[in-house]
Amino acid sequence: MQIQQIETFIVQQKLETPFYFSQWDYDTRTVCLVKVTLDDGTYGWGEGYGPAIVVQASIEFLKPFVIGSNPLHVETIWQTMHRRSLDFARRGVLVASLSAIDIALWDLRGKLLNQPVSVLLGGQRRDRVRVYATGLYFSEGDNLTERLADEAKLYAEQGFTAIKMKVGLGVKKDLAHIRAVREAIGDDIQLMIDSNHAFSRSEAYELAREAEAFNISFFEEPLSPEDYEGYHELRQRTTIPIAGGECEYLCDGFRHLLVDACVDIVQPDICAAGGLTEVKRIATLARTFHAELIPHCWGTGIAFAAGLHLVSTLDALPGRLYTPEPLLEMDRSENLLRDKLTQPVFSVNDGFVDVPTEAGLGVDVDLDYLEEVRI
Repeated sequence: MQIQQIETFIVQQKLETPFYFSQWDYDTRTVCLVKVTLDDGTYGWGEGYGPAIVVQASIEFLKPFVIGSNPLHVETIWQTMHRRSLDFARRGVLVASLSAIDIALWDLRGKLLNQPVSVLLGGQRRDRVRVYATGLYFSEGDNLTERLADEAKLYAEQGFTAIKMKVGLGVKKDLAHIRAVREAIGDDIQLMIDSNHAFSRSEAYELAREAEAFNISFFEEPLSPEDYEGYHELRQRTTIPIAGGECEYLCDGFRHLLVDACVDIVQPDICAAGGLTEVKRIATLARTFHAELIPHCWGTGIAFAAGLHLVSTLDALPGRLYTPEPLLEMDRSENLLRDKLTQPVFSVNDGFVDVPTEAGLGVDVDLDYLEEVRI
């Protein structure tokens, strides 16, 4: 039993309604998937987060070090890929490509052992995961504030008990949007804000101070991911929990965030930060600092399924009779690569999504649709 083939697929969707956030606009979604196949035909799917063509090229670089390996030796393969790429990529797309292969190997391992990935990660603490809706991006047109409020109400009607909105257009505009969304959804639904590292220190301090009145559950990426000192200072100056880590990689990157007391919540992306193998280690690292872990998740059903399995295994610390449920991000923006390319399509029930019970990740790719969207 050995790995015989590693294939990459770049898939793309042209959006019907382009949107933007604090950094740039989106009119197209493009993702690189990877399929790892054994000599007996068993296969696993993975996904890399980042520029798809660069992820694809990096997977091609890693392939020779993985072909021929025993697929059950997931951590051994991970270490080989890491050592081969360390001199060139302690951060970035090569790590995302390693992550894609690693996720596919966990999918394979589960299928070979006839167990869901959550069991292999150490066992489920919960059979469903509480999710929050990510949406409320910006779009061109009149009445943006009203449209954001209406979108938030839609998520509440769909059963979400937590919602994250975009900020980063400027403190005054952001506060108007936050106020409208909070009024639309009421006080019982959690509300989070995400600036995608849009602000200077003074702007982030000002927005955090004013936003405290709206009961914000966390402020994500308020500053540049390179400004560790700024994160530390902001965390001391606001009662809003600070979240970050979407742009961090591997345990060493998250150790920096935690040792310097930059964040209350770490947000590794499983498809970028080192795959399931490394994010499980990051979860252990976060546990030792008594920090929460809420994975960043913005891709296909492969990425979301990996997140479900991981979050189902997280300890809720310090623990009590009625333990709060850890969260997972659930992107609700337009995404046919999530809704048609991968099956099943996950549904929300009272703010929760069931963890797959099938062997492996519990998701598969529609090969006919794959050919339609492949470039």
